[in-house]
Amino acid sequence: MANTLDLDGLRALDAIDKKGSFAAAAESLHKVPSALTYTIQKLEQEFGTPLFDRSKQRARLTAAGRLVLEQGREILQSTQRLADAVAALESGWERELRIARDTAMPPGPLLEALTAFLALSVPVDISLAEESLGGGWDALHSRRADLVIGANGDLPRGLFETHCIGQLEFVFALAPFHPLAEAEGVLQLEQLMPFPSVVVSDSSQLLPARSSGLFSSRQTLRVASMEAKIELQCRGLGTGFIPRHLAAPLIASDALVEKACALPRPSQPVFLAWHKEHQGKALAWFVAHLCKADWGI
Repeated sequence: MANTLDLDGLRALDAIDKKGSFAAAAESLHKVPSALTYTIQKLEQEFGTPLFDRSKQRARLTAAGRLVLEQGREILQSTQRLADAVAALESGWERELRIARDTAMPPGPLLEALTAFLALSVPVDISLAEESLGGGWDALHSRRADLVIGANGDLPRGLFETHCIGQLEFVFALAPFHPLAEAEGVLQLEQLMPFPSVVVSDSSQLLPARSSGLFSSRQTLRVASMEAKIELQCRGLGTGFIPRHLAAPLIASDALVEKACALPRPSQPVFLAWHKEHQGKALAWFVAHLCKADWGI
């Protein structure tokens, strides 16, 4: 086989399979049928094997033809991605933007921004991930994220740009059928200790992990996200602090009850954070939109 593949041949093979015949494929590619036939013959010469079985009235792909078609489509897609990437580089748009959201933050504003961004039809791949506690800073530090929503805790100095997007307030909540639901007055530590507590694990991979809202109890249930924590507490499997904006609708629907707790759980600011040296248009677009978003916290 030749060292260089004929991309026109792969495009022709792809069109024949999609359109169902040489004639229809030739029309879609704005070629005469004889030119398309010649292109396929050249491709067969390159591979040194027939790609179509022409023994019957209608030509059908051979096993080799099917293999070339499947792998050829990957080559065509990669070629297009390369062309898009070069165009994006020249235009200032990144090839990919990786966004991580802390699971304590509502997803709505990000999804609204994503909807508006997709309407721009720019060739930027968007990767969405979730982090918790110190995982946001860790994601930026390890460069598995370009933009973090809801980074909290101590701010690393000099490394990242930040914008405060709100203040997380917390409530101590448990299921209405939990044994502590009927307890009078402020819950004390000795009342909490006999029951499991539910905590979200820090998603940090490189930076030291930290805990938040953790208190001594008979048993700790660790989960990967705030969503999972809320699910366990609604099922009566444990107790713990939940951001007020997430707990409020559940308290209103009697899925959870709020209890006064002697343990301190101060509110904390949350930030958008991104690398200072990142100059891409997609990052700038999302930062501008998300800084103005109503996060409802």
